[in-house]
Amino acid sequence: MENSDAAYIAGLFDGEGCVTYKQRMKKRGEDKKAYPTWDIRMEINMTDKSVIQWVHETLGVGTFGKKPPGKGQLGRKMQYRWRCGFRDALCVAKLIWPYAQVKLHKIEQIIDHYEPQAQELGDNVVDLATERQIRQP
Repeated sequence: MENSDAAYIAGLFDGEGCVTYKQRMKKRGEDKKAYPTWDIRMEINMTDKSVIQWVHETLGVGTFGKKPPGKGQLGRKMQYRWRCGFRDALCVAKLIWPYAQVKLHKIEQIIDHYEPQAQELGDNVVDLATERQIRQP
């Protein structure tokens, strides 16, 4: 991916995106006992279908489709949504991290969440301190 594409997508996230990094209780299993579960997700919603489709094609991960209308949205333009979660969100976070401003804290939380686990598995994960030194002009 070109640096300019990653920077553009980071700008879209800063302006139109949502980065979720939360732990919540979720009921699972037959006994419906609640367990702490991580909700790690990234998404962009906007009315310009071609931009969202381009994001989906450029990143090569996640899903692309129409966003169901919410309360009070009858008569408004159709919104389109691209979103991904968990390990796909990690890949996207690492791509746009050097260019993000507004959503930087949440993006770093996703990277920090997976980095220790990924290193144990032998994945090639970027060290944020080293990456910052490399990217400085």
